[in-house]
Amino acid sequence: MKNRNAALRRGSLVQRLALAPYSFWAVLFIVVPLFFIAFYAFTDEELHFTTENMRYIFTYKTDENASLPFYVTIFFRSFKLSAISTVICLLLGYPLAYRIAHASPRMQSILITVIMIPMWMNFLLRTYTWRMIMLDKGILNTYLGKLSLGPIHLINTEAAVIIGMVYDYLPYMILPIYSVMAKMDPKLLEAARDLGCNGFGVLRRVIWPLSLPGVISGINMVLIPSVSTFYISQKLGGKSNRLIGDEIEDLIYYNRNLNRAAAIAFVMMVLLLIFMAILQHRANKRAVA
Repeated sequence: MKNRNAALRRGSLVQRLALAPYSFWAVLFIVVPLFFIAFYAFTDEELHFTTENMRYIFTYKTDENASLPFYVTIFFRSFKLSAISTVICLLLGYPLAYRIAHASPRMQSILITVIMIPMWMNFLLRTYTWRMIMLDKGILNTYLGKLSLGPIHLINTEAAVIIGMVYDYLPYMILPIYSVMAKMDPKLLEAARDLGCNGFGVLRRVIWPLSLPGVISGINMVLIPSVSTFYISQKLGGKSNRLIGDEIEDLIYYNRNLNRAAAIAFVMMVLLLIFMAILQHRANKRAVA
């Protein structure tokens, strides 16, 4: 018994030592930056405690006749566009992940490589390429004109921002769902069919519940960067479709107001944490049911 307890203690010590580098990395690059964001959000330029930054976010209006404060409108637009992009990524990525997971090992490698290839290129270059495609006199409208389909105004619209988000973040939806589906036991699907489930029943009762962890990971990996992006909205959305990342960038680099920028980032972080908690809670309830 003593030898067993000693072995368990040694195993526990080894595990703690193995986790030490990760714990140090997490504290240094996750916890510490979040602490500084919260600290600057509730202080002024002289580092005195204040709630003025928060009050400014929820009361400042560029137009007295505006129905909502300026930053509230930006928050709403950011979450709206990112939510639409996330839903589109899920609708496109889920069947693609299913198809890849049920392909032959060689075909899986090929399809994953095809999905990963755009990610090897610079993010800024990919986004700027889409701008060239969607300009009023760009590549798309040039070919539409030759087909007598008329020009389509896409650049500097919300649709252009959504297209850019979907293109850039779709792989982040596909890969986690694929990784979960690839580990599913095919015997579970066969058992469901033997018990009388049709194709839709197998999807609803077996595949979807088992793939929920991958779906949640994909949603988080698409929604969070979509909300905070700024280059996509700058190049594809123009000044009329600015997102919260654009406002944070302006406050830091142009207005030199780190405190208000931190306050906006803090509010966005809290909203995302609440959303993630609700999503995880609903997924846990569905898994238990």
